[in-house]
Amino acid sequence: MSQDDEGDNGSAPPTKRRRSLAGRVREAQRQFQELTGIEIEGVSGFERSEDGWDLTIEAVELRRIPDTMSLLATYTVELDSEGEIRGYRRTKRYTRGRSDTP
Repeated sequence: MSQDDEGDNGSAPPTKRRRSLAGRVREAQRQFQELTGIEIEGVSGFERSEDGWDLTIEAVELRRIPDTMSLLATYTVELDSEGEIRGYRRTKRYTRGRSDTP
């Protein structure tokens, strides 16, 4: 038996390798930037949904000088169970220099 045949009895189809959450997040960032042309600052949150994941992404909508005046936005991005974007929506816009209000 060769190394390639070890563990393969030919009766079961090969299983699809599951991507890590980090891999799904990176792919979602790539898809979001491709769809919108908006630069992503980072992912500030994620949670499991009924049929996938919901990501919270912080993005730069308008660069200004000084950088503290740049316009940023928070987006919620919905992913299906395979990590493909199902939809997104902007939930907040703010300047970089502004802190969250309690």
